[in-house]
Amino acid sequence: MSDEFGARGPAIVADLVLSELGGRTPVEALDAGLATRDVWLALCEATDVPLSRRHGAGRLEPKRH
Repeated sequence: MSDEFGARGPAIVADLVLSELGGRTPVEALDAGLATRDVWLALCEATDVPLSRRHGAGRLEPKRH
């Protein structure tokens, strides 16, 4: 969050209501048990984070374990 949104991060996750998360904020969605990845990707989509930064700086794909 801080890498992408800086000091605005806490306000974004607490205040931005996303239809993709059932009309919840990211914090509410996480509290309701939604997967962190799903919340992050919905947040990225809503805030126009480029695909090249959605999985970490310089990563196009999620990290494989």
